[in-house]
Amino acid sequence: MHRRTLLAAALAGAVVTPALASGTARAADPGPSVTRTGTTTLDNQAIFFVSYDGLVNNNAFQKNGLLTYKGYQYAVWYTADRNAVVGRRALGASTWSTVKVGHTLRYNDSHNVISMGVSKADGRLHLNMDSHSDGFTYVKSVAGLMDNPAGLSWTASRFGAPQSTLDGLALTSQFTYPQFISTPEGRLQLSYRVAVSGNGRNALAEYDGTKWTNLGEWSSSTGTYTSEHGSSTARNMYLHGIDYDRSGRLHSFFTWREQNGAVMCSSGGITNHDTGYVYSDDRGRTWRNNAGTVVGVTGGSDKVSVNNAGLVVDPLNPDHSLMNQESQFTDSAGRPHAIISYVPGRFGQCTTNYVTDRTRNGRAFHVRRNASGTWQKTEIPVPLNSSQRTKLILDKYDNAYAIFPFGRIAGASAASGYTDWKILFDGSGLNAFGEVVIDETRVAQDGVLSFMYQEKSSGTTPSALHVIDFRLPA
Repeated sequence: MHRRTLLAAALAGAVVTPALASGTARAADPGPSVTRTGTTTLDNQAIFFVSYDGLVNNNAFQKNGLLTYKGYQYAVWYTADRNAVVGRRALGASTWSTVKVGHTLRYNDSHNVISMGVSKADGRLHLNMDSHSDGFTYVKSVAGLMDNPAGLSWTASRFGAPQSTLDGLALTSQFTYPQFISTPEGRLQLSYRVAVSGNGRNALAEYDGTKWTNLGEWSSSTGTYTSEHGSSTARNMYLHGIDYDRSGRLHSFFTWREQNGAVMCSSGGITNHDTGYVYSDDRGRTWRNNAGTVVGVTGGSDKVSVNNAGLVVDPLNPDHSLMNQESQFTDSAGRPHAIISYVPGRFGQCTTNYVTDRTRNGRAFHVRRNASGTWQKTEIPVPLNSSQRTKLILDKYDNAYAIFPFGRIAGASAASGYTDWKILFDGSGLNAFGEVVIDETRVAQDGVLSFMYQEKSSGTTPSALHVIDFRLPA
């Protein structure tokens, strides 16, 4: 198909010399390493139930379930009695102070995660929670709470009452996947999906320190996608992330999920296909493909569509159980990197059971744009042994780290062109259920990789929820 060919040629040349791949790495830079420095317990009895193969307290798409700001770290979760809780600690402290924010989890649905954001313009903490194609609950703190954590007590009185709107702004009756992102100017944006899986659109709202504004939808669910098996006329774009780099460019990798299962070789698979990429240089108002061509306008009639040219950076049909909402990060030069995972063709050209096949034969891949602007892809030689998601971070030297289900960590050096992936921590002793929640904000602030994980349990028996810290190369 023509829309796939524009960037597929670049990927065909994915095997290049390490010097070209790394772009900026210097021979003297240290390679990747992790040194475990401690583990703290958030809750000995956090709620536990498995739905959609995940946990409500540890879904990897839960952007900012754990974050760091001005010397303090914050975490959110649901307790055994379903209360939404936000905790904080000074960095390096062994204990957390917790506050119930006045909301209880409605359903045993692992999509109903809690996400946090900080509006730097007024120093507020914002929470959005408990939503899967229906309404949401929103809570915000008093102004200045995040700017003076040592001087202001951590009590329920610092938070406003739960709301079903954003201070009166109603977004949609079918809301899912809240993700907060801070703009370079200190505004706070909220990314979310309108409507349902297989037939939904991405949208943005923005808080300027005074009020929320709905910027509108920017991706389209319409258009025709045709595979070798059949066609589909509705879909949604699942984001691997949405993040600003140091220069203020907003990046987003994604995959499409089709509504019509006729595009698959087997009804036991999943209709996700293709890894795409878009970016915005005007705070999410317009979106461009890799070549710089405008392909969508937020709130306008022209939205990013499956039929736009130049979106696909790694073509893949729906027969390989490609994961949605995996992970992305940008390096020190603002170049985008992503982790994607699926069942490679060497294990067969048709997955017939999404969970079983991904667990048995799934592999993760590191996709990135190099200094010359071409796309490269490297298989990470670590079996997933899980159907779940892998997370990605880069340290100050642009070494890459993949955090796999069960808390396993692999790393690759920028100096090698990310060809030397190896296990750095095997997860021994964690007893982690599966996916982990990464503190994406902490890495740059003090060179520490923190992630939240929950211990395995059975049925609906509560289990312990922890945060583990690793020092990265200084």
